[in-house]
Amino acid sequence: QVQLVESGGGLVQTGGSLRLSCAASGRFFSINSMGWYRQAPGKQRELVATITSDNTDYADSVTGRFTISRDNAKNTVYLQMNSLKPEDTAVYYCHVRATIRTGVWSHYWGQGTQVTVSS
Repeated sequence: QVQLVESGGGLVQTGGSLRLSCAASGRFFSINSMGWYRQAPGKQRELVATITSDNTDYADSVTGRFTISRDNAKNTVYLQMNSLKPEDTAVYYCHVRATIRTGVWSHYWGQGTQVTVSS
């Protein structure tokens, strides 16, 4: 089982910055990928950014403004969000795909952290 603890959300003005963190703990062999999704009121959850050992991927709407990074020693993923816009307002969820034993992997989600960008 993998537990995810998120932090770093809050209220910021347009153009401001926030940094989200998500630390994974528990029993697993390895973490395959880590990432962030978001869900705004009345909308479906959408991918924001993901990171693996050799690749990062971003939604078009955040490319150039957000940066995802990972500290493997701490099993922690970060999302640096710059030039925030009101349309970035959402609950942000950490996502991890981990190998929990040989040949078996699973998905895990954080509890979500609110990001609100005021105009």
